Amino acid sequence: MTRRGLLGLGALGAASAAGVVGMWKAAARQTPNTISGTTSATGPVEPAPPSATPSPFAAAGDLAKLGGAVPFTAGKALLGSYLGLKGMSYPEAVKYRRKQLGRDHRIVHVFYAWPDRLPTSIEGMPKKAVPMVSWRGPKYDKILSGDSDDLIAAAARRIKELDRPTMLRWGWEMNGRWYEWGGFQNKRNPEGYVKCFRYLREIFDDQGADNVSWVWSPNWNSSPDEDWNRMEAYYPGDKYVDWVGVSGYNLHQESPATLFDPIYQRYASHKPLMITEVGSKDHGGTTKADWITDFSAYVAQRPAIGAAVWFDTDTHPNYPEAWRFDTDPQSTAAYRAMATSARFSA
Repeated sequence: MTRRGLLGLGALGAASAAGVVGMWKAAARQTPNTISGTTSATGPVEPAPPSATPSPFAAAGDLAKLGGAVPFTAGKALLGSYLGLKGMSYPEAVKYRRKQLGRDHRIVHVFYAWPDRLPTSIEGMPKKAVPMVSWRGPKYDKILSGDSDDLIAAAARRIKELDRPTMLRWGWEMNGRWYEWGGFQNKRNPEGYVKCFRYLREIFDDQGADNVSWVWSPNWNSSPDEDWNRMEAYYPGDKYVDWVGVSGYNLHQESPATLFDPIYQRYASHKPLMITEVGSKDHGGTTKADWITDFSAYVAQRPAIGAAVWFDTDTHPNYPEAWRFDTDPQSTAAYRAMATSARFSA
């Protein structure tokens, strides 16, 4: 298994934050929260929408069917992590986090390159955890030509052998310029990405890998910021997507709403949402702890969010930030409060 490789965080850091979104779609509104109108080091916490509006899933049919093999649970969120701590093996890091939090993370995030053998087991993974496999992609023609059919089918069989519900996040952050499976590096062709995503899913289905929930996961903002590169241009369609994910990091004191509300507005009415990668830079003082507290409150306000996955590491190459949550006592306490809250009790 390879490490995550380039995160695209450098490109994210160069991008300017979008404006904070004001109004929710009527279908994506939810009940009020107890911190409406408060402020923090990262800016104001947006007031909650009116309580009289319906659940975002009022017209979505049977809730049990949302999320596929890893079902969405209304009112609950899975808390997960990509975990890599200096000086610790993965099993050692799992035990350390369990001691700090009094619980295990429910999603185990792992990264694989396109030619890697996808896992049939993950050593040290908590018994009740859901694996989320982020699988890098090649250029589109390597898939659509049929040259990779055997590789894809073998990957499907190995994921099937995991014998537990598994999230598969193929070709993430495709609306950025930093990955070879992005539209920018494929002749500005979002439709090619859509065809690849559908192609992979159809092969997995043919191989009987019905333990897979398919996660479509763009970056919170598009680079380049041009009409052809809008994230929705890459959406494979409701038939092919079980969870809608999004990557977003607090690099320049962006609020959670700035990072995640645009995608929440667009998809919360018909798909469960997950924050597939999130972390916070320390901007001095208690800013990191404050941001974690704000993030926890943000998720609590938005019932369509069914999972959040922290990028819990200080070992990422070529990037100086320690994204692990326990860089100071205040941040550790804020994360523990989030991890033990009712909202993250799934």
